[in-house]
Amino acid sequence: MATGRPRADDPEWTARIDAHRSRRPAGWRTVETSDLAGELGRSDGSPLLVDDLATWLTGVLDDAAAWDGDADALAAAGGEVDALLQAVPSCPTRLVLVSAEVGLGVVPATRSGRLFRDELGALNARLAQVCDEVLLLVAGLPLRLR
Repeated sequence: MATGRPRADDPEWTARIDAHRSRRPAGWRTVETSDLAGELGRSDGSPLLVDDLATWLTGVLDDAAAWDGDADALAAAGGEVDALLQAVPSCPTRLVLVSAEVGLGVVPATRSGRLFRDELGALNARLAQVCDEVLLLVAGLPLRLR
């Protein structure tokens, strides 16, 4: 599952998505979606790769208009996160989730940057609790966390 969404106001981002599309192996069936929980529930038993959760969360925060930290907007975004967290352990097939780890560097200078870092860190931590294995990739080397 690919989570990036083309944006009419950002041609460089759209070009990145197009480059990803062109590199996908011909034998892959790709679903471009923001409905991760729904897609996990519709799995046909084939292994699933979700790339990536940071991009997905960005879309969730965009859709909820949560970038200013409004409590109601964050609650709406939290509902999407909760749905994903319920869908992951019940997914009937091998599932690989790709995410970024943005909490290893400096604290972002902007409110939206700090919000994103905090929300993605919370998502990653909550997912780690419901996943059987957790790996961190550093310099291309996998480190087993669980």
